[in-house]
Amino acid sequence: MKKILCAFCVAILCCGARAVDLVGTVPVRMTSDTSSNAKTMAINDARRQILRDKLRSYAMPEQLNAAIRNAKNAELADLISETSIDGEKISDTTYSANITMTVDADAARKWLAANNVQNWVSDGSVVDGFSIQITLHDPIADWAQLKSIARAERVDFATKKISGNVVTVELPTSSRSPITIALRKSGWQTAADDGFMRVWK
Repeated sequence: MKKILCAFCVAILCCGARAVDLVGTVPVRMTSDTSSNAKTMAINDARRQILRDKLRSYAMPEQLNAAIRNAKNAELADLISETSIDGEKISDTTYSANITMTVDADAARKWLAANNVQNWVSDGSVVDGFSIQITLHDPIADWAQLKSIARAERVDFATKKISGNVVTVELPTSSRSPITIALRKSGWQTAADDGFMRVWK
C-alpha cells in the first residue's frame, strides 16, 4: 500500500505545479548595539521568514526548514530578486519596518535542488488563480475522478503541495464556479476556508 501511495504522489507531482505567489511581507523589529546592525539583522530575519513562508507550498517542509536554518545569510540573499521597505522606524539601537521581498523562482529551484530539498518549483506562473485543498479517502480512485471532472471542465490541476492524504492544487479563478458545480454534482462537498476552497467526500 505504501508503494502504491508513493507512486500516486509522484504521479501527482509530475503533473507540474506552477509558482503562484512568491512575494511576501513581514513586520520586523530588532534591537542591537547600533541601528545599522539592527537593520542588518532585521533584513536577514525577514529574508528567512519569507523564504520559509513562500517556498513551503513548493517543497518538503522539513527539508526546507533545515536547509534555511543551515544556510548563510549571503547564500539566501541570492534567492531574492527584489526588496522593498515600508514604515521604517529607527532609533539609536532599534530598527523596525515592514519588509517585502520577491523570491527568485529560478534561483530558489536551483538552490533547493543543490541542498537536496525535494521541490516542485517551476518557472511558470499563474497570476489569476485560486487554491483547492482536496482530502482524498481513496487516493487513486478519488484522484482519477477529480482529473476526469477537471478534463470535462477543460481545466488542469496545477499541484502545489501534498501532505498526507491532502493535495493542494491551483486552478484559474475563471474556473471556480463551474468546477464547484461539477464537483458537487459528482458527490464532492466544498467549502471556503481561510482563502482556500476545501473539497472532500
